Amino acid sequence: MSYKKLIPVIYLKESCAYADRALSRRLYDNGAVADPVTAAVRFSEQGADELMIIDMSETESGHEDAVSILRRITKSIDTPVLAGGNIRRTEDVKKYLYAGAKTALLSDAQESNMMMMKEVADRFGRSKLGLYYRGVEPDAVRMAKDNGLSVIFVSNEAEYTDISEDFAGIPAIIETSGDMKDVLASEGSYGVTGDCFTDCSFDFMRFKSELSREGFSLNKFESAIPFSEFKLNSDGLIPVVVQDYKTDEVLMLAYMNEEAFRQTIETGKMTYYSRSRKELWVKGATSGHYQYVRSIAADCDQDTLLAKVRQVGAACHTGNRSCFYRNLVETEYAQTNPLKVFNQVMNVIEDRKINPKEGSYTNYLFEKGIDKILKKCGEEAAEIIIAAKNPDPEEIKYEISDFLYHVMVLMSLKGVTWEDIVKELANR
Repeated sequence: MSYKKLIPVIYLKESCAYADRALSRRLYDNGAVADPVTAAVRFSEQGADELMIIDMSETESGHEDAVSILRRITKSIDTPVLAGGNIRRTEDVKKYLYAGAKTALLSDAQESNMMMMKEVADRFGRSKLGLYYRGVEPDAVRMAKDNGLSVIFVSNEAEYTDISEDFAGIPAIIETSGDMKDVLASEGSYGVTGDCFTDCSFDFMRFKSELSREGFSLNKFESAIPFSEFKLNSDGLIPVVVQDYKTDEVLMLAYMNEEAFRQTIETGKMTYYSRSRKELWVKGATSGHYQYVRSIAADCDQDTLLAKVRQVGAACHTGNRSCFYRNLVETEYAQTNPLKVFNQVMNVIEDRKINPKEGSYTNYLFEKGIDKILKKCGEEAAEIIIAAKNPDPEEIKYEISDFLYHVMVLMSLKGVTWEDIVKELANR
């Protein structure tokens, strides 16, 4: 199904977040000036479908700062990011994509800058290319079509009207200071951004619900099963098991009535029914430790729900990450969850870096530095190739394990996490 998207823009200059291309208005969060990362996180939490980051810097150092901020933003949110501004060469596209952007928006459609489009498309794929429109030459339109831009961002409705025929078939994100409904109703619009997104606390989820009631197709939560078909307990409630969406860690158990379920679906924030207080409660409303919905599933009997959430802070009122922090019985077992194992090994490596241990091979590598670590990575990669030629399939698993360990030491040295790697693989 094709949805129309709500896509706020952060204009970056000198590490500040602005709401407009003229850099006349700062972005705010509940009345306070927001820094770029905070603004991005808040937009994401409030339900923005995508986010655009436009670098407005005028110096090379300012551009590098913008790339660094973009990297921090993409590490902090799951919302897809489109990045543009100051793309003068293929290397700039690479910087944006390597910093975590879903799409790089070429800076303008002047032929002098569009000549690199084919090179960029061949190297990174057409789906990674968009256009931050600021004027066009006829040959550039043909080039854009030939290279299959994934999206075009235009700064106002009149501008899009002027180019809509030339760029027919390329989805458009349109910035408007008027009624967003008119833009969303436009056949060529892929998404909309505008003046109402100048405060990062804007509630995208509620706005989507309002527009949906008016017939617009938007990306919002809708339950495949009505609440009336759930099997409730004697109090008219259904239990909800809550997990972290990344690690699958069980965080808590709570209950919902129909109103709590409806509000959760509409707002995207986990809302429960308190059996002791006999009232609805939004998780995090007082502590700030909100739970943002990623998915909700029903079990086979439809008498229990499983919610996967992005947990802010601690889930438990005691301050513990999970309510299930006290082991009653336990036996030793080998952990085989790949991400957990990788993170556990990485935690040990990080601990060795902070708290050196005499005789530690990991500390030996850190002491010798980057050249030694790279040499070992190369040696272990060669060992994998040799092992792969061996008819014994057992040998290769040991060599791959050695290689991964040394790569993790390199990752630690360079400040790269497994979450970064997994996110990059998911993007591909």
